[in-house]
Parts: sequence; structure tokens; C-alpha cells
Amino acid sequence: MKKIFTLLILSVISFGCSSDNSSENQVTPNEAMYFPPSDGSSTWDTKSISDLGWNQTAVQPLLDYLNLKHSKSFIILVNGRIVMENYFNGHTSTTPWYWASAGKTLTSTVTGIAEQEGLLNINNKVSDYLGTGWTSAPLAKENLITCKNLLTMTSGLNDALGDDVSPSNLQYVADANTRWAYHNVYVKLQDVVAQATGQTWTNYFNTKLRDKLGMTGGSWINNGDGLSVYWSTTRNMARFGLMELNKGRWNGNQVVNESYFTTATNTSQTINQSYGYLWWLNGKSSYHLPQSQLQIPGSIIPSGPTDMFMALGKNDQKIYVIPSKKMVVIRMGDAADNVNLALSDFDDVLWQKISALYQ
Repeated sequence: MKKIFTLLILSVISFGCSSDNSSENQVTPNEAMYFPPSDGSSTWDTKSISDLGWNQTAVQPLLDYLNLKHSKSFIILVNGRIVMENYFNGHTSTTPWYWASAGKTLTSTVTGIAEQEGLLNINNKVSDYLGTGWTSAPLAKENLITCKNLLTMTSGLNDALGDDVSPSNLQYVADANTRWAYHNVYVKLQDVVAQATGQTWTNYFNTKLRDKLGMTGGSWINNGDGLSVYWSTTRNMARFGLMELNKGRWNGNQVVNESYFTTATNTSQTINQSYGYLWWLNGKSSYHLPQSQLQIPGSIIPSGPTDMFMALGKNDQKIYVIPSKKMVVIRMGDAADNVNLALSDFDDVLWQKISALYQ
């Protein structure tokens, strides 16, 4: 709890510091979008700092900060091309690492794919797919919970009972759609997809998303409490970010339809403006943090671009997608400041140093 209040204080202190997103600071060269081969090969086009006209003297301070903050890897893509790719503390381009809650966005995306195939409807109640009794809430309250509530963190279930998502641990607190609370109950969407498709979650995920993007070798690993966490290389995380930058498209193939993508990466409910379908949204007028019901004024990352949407995971796993700059930024590693939450002041300082590259 002490960490939460520290984080809240840091967030409020940072409010009022805004990023400069004026047109003269756009960093998008006038060139076609690039996609690496989908066979998972190591081939990937690059673009140098000097080619972009960026500030070379800002590179080393950024790398020093990443190393100081226990990073394992860092990638910047612009128009799909690698501008920076750096590894730290013995990590390599072939070493897998966990996505933690950044992987929630994989579940969001695959749910959208299943819906576009006509296999499920996110507006249907979860019990249509899993049967009743998947929670310990009264039946009338359980039947209020739709798949969309799981996508938007508005299930109304108790978020203070830990990661266990067995029925006995999914307890009623409020009616669905009346309370925003960061909760691992979202993982039930994987069961919904499995039931709706008649396939295992892993098989459907691999066929419909992983393999289409060339995210070779990535896998879901059970962490021992009933939840599976995605592990992959940093480049595979960058591939997913690149597809999202392109509104669900990969090299001409619409993997998830643009309508779903647009809804997923915009405010999804009226309680937390900074949350979509398991995506965090920058540049909104207020936000909520995990494990808190407080509404905090301002943007989540004041120094970051206002159109940025983000996959954020425990111990500072990051996918930042910035459409206005045609940019994807990836960070994997250990907790930057011994704070295990998805959000911390690390994000704001990191974006100050990233912005220094092109401002």
C-alpha cells in the first residue's frame, strides 16, 4: 500500500508537465512502412539516428538510464525500421522474457479476431460461454458481466483477493459496468475464446496471431497460480507493437479489423478515461491506477506523446505505440525502481530521455 501512495504522489507531482507534440517535432520520415519477414528470420531493416536527423548526443544518456534502471532490452522502431536496439545485463536478441500484464493486449487482440470471425460477441455475458458459476457472485450479478466488462476492467468483482481466478475467489463487489478495477479476471476471456472456437487458447492464438506476425518461439507459460504469462524475445514484442501501429494490419493483411482496433485503443468506459480494451491510453484528462479507486487528474505519462497507447506490465515491461510519430518503443527488464506495478515514475523520466532524441 505504501508503494501505491508513493506512486500516486509522484503522479500528481508530475501533472502539469506536458510534452511538446507540435508539428515541428514530428519524427516520421516520408517513406513506406516496413514489415520484417514473417518467417521469424533475423532480417530487419534499420534506420540510423543520423538518417532521421535525431540528436546523437541524447543516445548515451538514454542508454545509461536504461542500464541503471535494470533494463534487459530496448527497441525503437520508426516506420517499422529499427532505429535503436540495445541489450543489457547479459540479455540477448534471442533470450525470451516475460510480458507480464503487457500480454493482456494479446488477449484483447485475439478476442477481437474471434469476434470478427463470428465466433463470439463481446456484448454477450461471459456465462453464455463458460456456463453459470464461473464466479461466486449471486447468479443475477454474475449474469450482468459481459465479455466487454472483462476487456474494460469493469466486471464489478473484488480486485483485492490476489491473482487466483477460481470461482471462490471471484467475489461480487459492485454491479458490472459501475466500478473500474484492475483485475486478472480478464484471463477468463482466454477460456471464452477456447469455448467459442472449439480450440485450445494456445492453438487459436498461435494460428491467428503469433504465426501471422512471425513471432516465432513465443509461448504461454503457467506461473503456478492458474494464470499463463506470455514469454518471447524483444523483437517478437516489437512485431506485435508494429501490427498495432498499423491498426491491426500486418504487411497488407488485416489481422484484426480496424473497427475493433480503434475501439480497443480509445476510452472504453466512463470511469477510467485512460483505459481501452486492456490497453492504457496516454493524453487523457484523468486516470486510475491499479489497486486504487482514486481518479488522478492529467495524463498518465506527461512527458510522453498524447496520442500514445500502451501495453504495461509488472516490473516495467512496456510496449509504447505512437501513431503520430509512426513509432513503437519496447522495454523489457526487471523493475526499474523496485516497484512491481505496471505504472511508475520510470515511464515519465524514460520519455523525457526518448523525447530528447528528436526534439
